[in-house]
Amino acid sequence: MLDHEERFLFREEILNMANALAEPGQLDNVEDLLAEVTTSPRFDSDVFTLERSLQVMIGARAGSTLVGLLTVTREVFDELGEIGIPGEIHERLVSWRARFGLAIDNALNFLNNPDGIQGHNFGTQLLHAEGGTTLQGRLTLVRYNNEPQFFIADADVLLNVAADMMERLGEHLAPEMIEPELIQRLREGVELLDRRTKAPR
Repeated sequence: MLDHEERFLFREEILNMANALAEPGQLDNVEDLLAEVTTSPRFDSDVFTLERSLQVMIGARAGSTLVGLLTVTREVFDELGEIGIPGEIHERLVSWRARFGLAIDNALNFLNNPDGIQGHNFGTQLLHAEGGTTLQGRLTLVRYNNEPQFFIADADVLLNVAADMMERLGEHLAPEMIEPELIQRLREGVELLDRRTKAPR
């Protein structure tokens, strides 16, 4: 929890941010930006520009505060209820933290400490909704402290990430950097995608 001085600073920053979000349409604008970044095929790289984009949109202090607030510990976040910010803004912040906070925090942690990843697991799941069935992937990264962090996205998002990785890493590869067996596995994966997505004749 926060000490007296931290609580005072926290309150000042949150109230400043709430005032910035109170301008007409700002809540919708910020939510659109958060949704756009966290569903981008280049999410990991785009998340680095998120704070700067928010600073342009709602002001330097407010933008920084919002990113920090969405990724802060639950105990600190819960103190929002004691500050007395407008109900609509508080409700939106709670929903943003649930919807975007973990994804942003995971991406920042991963990018700031990629060597801390000790292993990974990948699974698939079907999401049944009114619009039909969607294939999703769930990537779980196991960190150095054995705490799993996961990222769930539709299949096309994850495949775009895979394509980006192959293209960008491929530019810098030398023969001794990767095993032939892995190249063969990647080739078989592309062939599988080709077979599964080819329209029947």
